[in-house]
Amino acid sequence: MKKKRFGVSLIVALAAVVTLTANAFAAVWSTSEQYGNWTNSGYIVYNNIWGSGAGPQSMWANSYSNWGVWAQHPGTGGIKSYPNSTKDVNKKLSALSSVKSSFNVTVPTSGTDFVTAYDIWAGNYAYEIMLWMNHYGGVKPISYNWDAQGNPVPVFKNVSVGGHTWNVYRGTNGHNEVFSFVRTSKTNSGTVDVLGVMNWIKARGWYNDVVLDRVQFGFEITSSPAGLNYTTNSFSVTSN
Repeated sequence: MKKKRFGVSLIVALAAVVTLTANAFAAVWSTSEQYGNWTNSGYIVYNNIWGSGAGPQSMWANSYSNWGVWAQHPGTGGIKSYPNSTKDVNKKLSALSSVKSSFNVTVPTSGTDFVTAYDIWAGNYAYEIMLWMNHYGGVKPISYNWDAQGNPVPVFKNVSVGGHTWNVYRGTNGHNEVFSFVRTSKTNSGTVDVLGVMNWIKARGWYNDVVLDRVQFGFEITSSPAGLNYTTNSFSVTSN
């Protein structure tokens, strides 16, 4: 996205930096390092700027549950970053009686391409399960099948599982098999029955009694040219 008015764009960017700086100074922890991370109460808070062509991104955190980022990634294709909070589980599905997670976020609604998403790993990281709670812009889930208009085709529509209703896509990123559950309506808060989703996939025969490696939650950001704030007001994972 080209900046039509340098002065206005600069003011917006500076305002965002000032906002982030205020958060960072007030926060317990902050970083602008590409892979900066912080361990807190059994979780890992992770800046995770992993995509090519990324711009600056800074992260602050008061805890694993309350954190945010300011990101200024160019308006080009491809995911630039996935700042997140991670909880390791490391148990087989059959050994778990419950895995649930709750979240509440504040996110921009324009000038950005991103997904608010859980990124769940299983089977020694062979399987990636993404739960799209919210998304803006032209981002699309990974899929084996696409229609003539270039849209991904779900393998199941309007599936009610885990406390939400989803369209379900199946594909590969070249390294892992990916199952994407895209919520049929956007939300900025809620509770997810993670084990319910995992067992639904198992019942389809897409994997067996795999180990649930970890549950991550954050923002998968493709672009935010003017510089924008993404905030996790609260987040938690409970398992037993």
